[in-house]
Amino acid sequence: MTILIAFHQSGYRDFKTYYTKFVCQYWRHYFPDLVSYTRMLKLLQTTLPALCSYLKQRFDKPTGIAFIDSTSLKVCHNMRIPHHQVFAGEAKRGKGTMGWFYGFKLHLIMNDEGGLLAESDRW
Repeated sequence: MTILIAFHQSGYRDFKTYYTKFVCQYWRHYFPDLVSYTRMLKLLQTTLPALCSYLKQRFDKPTGIAFIDSTSLKVCHNMRIPHHQVFAGEAKRGKGTMGWFYGFKLHLIMNDEGGLLAESDRW
């Protein structure tokens, strides 16, 4: 889960390059039991519930001011959709400001102090 979060904060465009060229070369001492890229793709399937659970624990109280934004979490390039199997059945096609993508759309509501807010019917 840590590697996945760090990937989304990095400037890398695809996970394979990030994992093979950065994590395996520079972070091996932090993760001594690193697995192959293919095995990591299988393990990524199990991180989504844990990531959602972590985010639920980070919710904060409303302060009166809220900001909402969304971002796309791309699973693969559009050309690879027919052959993609990692999130088969869960990922969907969507449209963002940068065009069409295959993956998930993440919507976040934050208070003015940067804390995540729970979903509400008011939003």
